[in-house]
This record gives sequence, structure tokens and C-alpha cells, in this order.
Amino acid sequence: MHLYIAEKPSLARAIAAALPGPHEKGQGWIRCGKGPDAATVSWCIGHLLEPAEPARYNPAWKKWRIEDLPMFPEPWQLTPKDSVRLQFKVLEALVRKADLITHAGDPDREGQLLVDEVLRYLGTKAPVKRILITDLTPKAVARAIQNPRDNREFRPLSHSALARQRADWLYGINLTRFYTLSYQTRGEQGVFSVGRVQTPVLGLVVDRDNTIEHFQPKPWYRVEATFQASEPEADQRPFIARWLPGDEFQDHLDEENRLLDKSVAEQIVAAISGRPGRIDEARFRDRPEPPPLPLSLSALQIEAGRLYRMGAKDVLDTAQNLYERHQLITYPRSDSRYLPEEHFSQREAVIRAIARVAPDLSGFCEKTGTERRSAAWNDKKVDAHHAIIPTVRPAPNGKLSSAEQKIYDLISRFYLMQFAPDAVHREGRLTVAIQDYRFRATETAVIEPGWKTLEIRKREPGQEPEKAPLPRLEKNEPVLCTDPQTNERKTQPPQHFTDATLLSAMTNIARFVADNELRKTLRETDGLGTEATRAAIIDTLFRRDYLFREKRFIRATDKGKSLIAALPESIRTPDRTAVWEATLEGVRRGEEDPRAFLESLKYEIRGFMAQAPAAGLANTETPGTAIHCPKCRAPMVEREGKFGAFFACTRYPACKGTRPLEDHQPEDGTSQKPVPCPHCFSPLVRRKSKKGWFWGCSNFPGCRQTVDDHNGRPAVDLRNST
Repeated sequence: MHLYIAEKPSLARAIAAALPGPHEKGQGWIRCGKGPDAATVSWCIGHLLEPAEPARYNPAWKKWRIEDLPMFPEPWQLTPKDSVRLQFKVLEALVRKADLITHAGDPDREGQLLVDEVLRYLGTKAPVKRILITDLTPKAVARAIQNPRDNREFRPLSHSALARQRADWLYGINLTRFYTLSYQTRGEQGVFSVGRVQTPVLGLVVDRDNTIEHFQPKPWYRVEATFQASEPEADQRPFIARWLPGDEFQDHLDEENRLLDKSVAEQIVAAISGRPGRIDEARFRDRPEPPPLPLSLSALQIEAGRLYRMGAKDVLDTAQNLYERHQLITYPRSDSRYLPEEHFSQREAVIRAIARVAPDLSGFCEKTGTERRSAAWNDKKVDAHHAIIPTVRPAPNGKLSSAEQKIYDLISRFYLMQFAPDAVHREGRLTVAIQDYRFRATETAVIEPGWKTLEIRKREPGQEPEKAPLPRLEKNEPVLCTDPQTNERKTQPPQHFTDATLLSAMTNIARFVADNELRKTLRETDGLGTEATRAAIIDTLFRRDYLFREKRFIRATDKGKSLIAALPESIRTPDRTAVWEATLEGVRRGEEDPRAFLESLKYEIRGFMAQAPAAGLANTETPGTAIHCPKCRAPMVEREGKFGAFFACTRYPACKGTRPLEDHQPEDGTSQKPVPCPHCFSPLVRRKSKKGWFWGCSNFPGCRQTVDDHNGRPAVDLRNST
């Protein structure tokens, strides 16, 4: 029997539709065709297996005890997930009957692992082929089925995912237990969740918030002067130029070359006022700008966040819908911005489909010259998956939502840009030498918009307008300074992170690495997390109450700030994690040894545990109240309303929980310090049912964990939870 194993049911249905009929559906499988050529299609539902809990290796590890740390499992074990055990049993029976298996997981490292781990767990001896499906339209699926590859070619990809999975277990479980137990001995309560990627991401947000909170604005001075040609026959248009600081003024400048000394500014103005100078440099050129490449997932999330203020997870979920339900775009969890060269032949069909699905772009589609070819089509830059582009499907399965229309439109625009002419910028620069100083004026303008006609323009705060044309002067022409000025400015703090800027920081983490030598070794593409996991990492930080939203900005909660303050710098900063991500990428390319990576990680975990944890955490309780929000368990403060005083959640407007002032302690447990859910670590909330009081997770319905009530407190021993 030929067995196809897809990553999820939607992909299995697409494969079955591309195989010969008749089709027979069963519980967890679809049989296609008759006789010896018949094939069966089955599927995973994400990961069917999960890393075993610590107690599976050693019953003593069930309790949280510092003397048991570090825990290094050997050999590693997997266990079937309870929620998908039925499908696992179906797949187990089919694998045992198969004499040929085709692996049809998603074309990324997790997609490779989640089928490979099932095959390894079941110990099949059948040969395994691999198909890469990035487009769920019938023709594309049929093409992929007709071009299978040997699954052994993808071992490095699987090894990379397996190393990542084991690294997360080692790092997360060991360090979460270590820091939680260490701080509990000092009287702190709760679980201090530490993650290989989530903690440095939280550290980025906390550092930015702290920088803004402690920012002290300082005055600085910009020296500008108006110049005009002295010769009557020269171009007489006046122009404004800014002072260029020389090396002799470095002591008066900050790290961004801003002048901090007003007396120096006044000295320059006095020295050049009404004095002659000359053009030291004159440069004018027309610069072509090629179109940006098609979108990867991170690029899509950043653009959608910037233009539409969509969260990273919202963008991913919307793109996944366009891929699975509507089949309008190719595989969305892609880290590539390049396309296979064979895709160039499909361009006309794709453009016709765009015109049908997005009528607003039909005018651009009609004018698009399909003979032009950008740098996007490059086989050497394409690995398991390519950039996200529209498919040839001319209609969605039902009406597109507003978010789906926006994301499809954005992806389509970047695809159409590949056939548009270059944008042409007119750039000019005049440098003036006057007395012992130099001034510079610049000119920028778009003279041929080219692909920029497809660009959605949104004016960013602080963005400077295009500069007026400069007079066309030659080098050494004399000029006269007519109006020098000193303009006082104030230094501005950086902005809080948004979804777009936090994703950009995670994608290009080298900018936030403190170590200069390490920054040099990191490539532009080295980042925290992967295309497929970054949105989930940010979402996890929100769910664990480490982050909250303030309008479009992402801020750290007091809980998040306290955690980062308590951790060593090497855990809370991105330096080490960025190197690990680069190493995992090396494993994927077959250049690094995953076993060596895990051994080095174990060595580092031992090193962390050899260090004494930082002094106690800052108290996250709000002074003067011991009342916690009945919705999210954050501290509450007393406020005045039109009907009198009441308690309000300190996370308002993110949380709108309130409660009345009472003379007695609340029965719902909100006067107690929050106790984390043993399953997901969100705070537990006391609730009353027909059978009496119980404790439920505040993350309900995302988490349905419940705990018995014991004398008004949850009957859970944190040290017994895993």
C-alpha cells in the first residue's frame, strides 16, 4: 500500500483531490483509486507526539526540587498526545501496512519533523519519499506528487527541528524550575517561566520601556544657513544647508553627532554670517531603485502591522486561511523572498487571477508588462519553500473578510511589482566650504515612480518631506552666506515597540546584540525564533501576562519587568539565543552537528545554575491594595466613578475588570496573591458552581484547567506541577 501522510486534514484533502478516483473516506483516512495502484491519504493534526514529561524519565523528577537539577534525559522519549491519540492509532495501523510512504508535511523544519518523528517512533522499514507542496491548487499539488524526492535528503532539516525541540525542553524546564525554586526560598510566589526565545524577546520590550521611562531630554543645536550663488550668471536659487561637524568638534557631540554646546553653535553662526564661501562638492544623479522582493512571512507581518496595525498572529492566521480555505496564496510560513525560475512561466495566469480576486488591482494588471523580470526568480536562493505569492486560482471559497482582502492585496502588490519598471530618484548634493566649516544641502525626488505606483503610502511620524530642488552649481563656484541660524531641538526617546517593530527586531536581531564581535558574526537574517514561531512567541508573552497593549504599542507588565530584572544578563539579552538560532540554521544546512549543539547547551545550563540568582524580585503588588482583578488577577487600584468609588484593574484598558469596595475579604480569592495554573501558568481565578467553589484558569477557554478549592485557596502544590 502507498501511504501519503499530510501535516493536516486540509492538505490531505488537497492531495486526495489530485489523486485518481474513486475516493473512499474512512475515520482518519481517504483511499484513492483501485487495485494495485490505489493509495491511502492520512494525516497528522500538528504534532501527534510530544516530548515526555520529566516524571517519565525519573519518578523523582515529578516534584520540583532544586537538588534534582539539571535534568538531562537520556535517551530522549516521546509520548502520544492525548488530544490526538485516536488519529495516532489510525496512522499507526496504516504505517504498519504500508510498503511505500510519502511524507507530505509542510515544507519547513517543523513540518519535516512532525511526520519524521511518527515514522521513527513506529519503526517503519518502508521506503519514504518526500513531496513539497507550497500551493494547494489542484495543478500545483499534482505537480508536487509527480516529483517526489528521497526523504533522506531532508535529514538535516529534521535534525534542526529535533535539536530545537530538545533545546527548548532542556532550557525551559530546567531554568524555569531553577529560578522559580530559587525565588520561592526568598518568599516569592508563582512560577517564573523562562524560555530560550520568549525571555530575550521580553527583555527587548523591557529594555525599551525602561529606556523611555528613564529618558531625560537634552537640548541640542542644529546650525543651518541659507546660501546663494555670488556670480550673476550662475543659478540664483537660494538653498539651505546644514553644518557638518568636523573631527575637532567631537567633544561637543553626542553618539548621534548632534551638537550639545550652544556656545559652539553661536560661534559658528557669527563666523559665517555674511561671509563668502565656495562649492566644495557638487553631485547630481538619477538613481534607479529596483522593486522590493516578494514577501516572506516576517516581511508580510511587518508591512501589515505598519499599514493596518494588524498583530503578528492575526496576519499569520489570515494568511493561513487564504492558503488553506481559499487556496489563493502559496505556503505562508515561508522565510524566503525568492521564487523558483520555473514559476516565471505561470506569471500571466497569476496576474489574471489577481485581476479577478482583487478588482482594485485590475488596472495595474492590465498595464503590467510580463516580459520584465526582477531579481526575485533565482533557483540558487530557493530552499524548501519560496516567497509568498498569489496562486492561479481566480476566486475564493466564499467571500473574503476585510483582513483577508487586505493581506491578499498586499501580497499581490508585491508580486506585481516584480514586473514594474525601476523607480528613478533624482538625488543632489552640494557641500559648501566657508571659513573653517563645511555645510551640506541635499535634494531627493522621485522623477519616475515605476513600481512605486503599487506601493501603499502611509506617512510615518517624523518622516521628512521630499526636499526642494537645489540650484545646479559647479564645484568651486562662489556663494554667499545670507541667513545663518541656530535651531534648538530636544532629544526624543525611542518609541515603544509595535507589532511591526518588534517583529523587525526579532528578524534582524544583530542590531540589538551588545557584543561587537558577536554582532559581526551574525548575518542580516539571523533572528530570534523562526518565521512560523515568532507570532506564537509574542502571543505567549501576552497570555502569560508579561506584555500588554497600550493602543498600538506593546508594553511590558510589572510582572514582565520583575522577571527580567531577576535574570542574569546572558538569559535576558538576545546575544546567546541569536547564536543558537544561527547554529540551528547551520544544522539545517548540514554544516553544524546537532549533538554538539545540545552538549554546549547543557554546559551553559550547568553554568547558569552555578551562579547565585539575582536579588529578590521587585514587588509587583500595587501599594495600598491587596485586591486582584477577578478577570485577569492583576493588581487593582481604587478609582472614583460617577456612582462612587470602586476597584479597577491596573491593566485598563487592556482589561476592564472592576469590583465594588467591600468591608470584608472577597470570597472569590482576589485578595490573595495570584497562583499560576499548573497547565499554562496563567493566574487561577476562584469561581462558584452548583457544587461549590473551585479554581479555573483565567485563560479560559484557551485553557480549561480546573483545581479543587481547599479552604479558600487552590489545592495545588506548585512543586508538584510540571
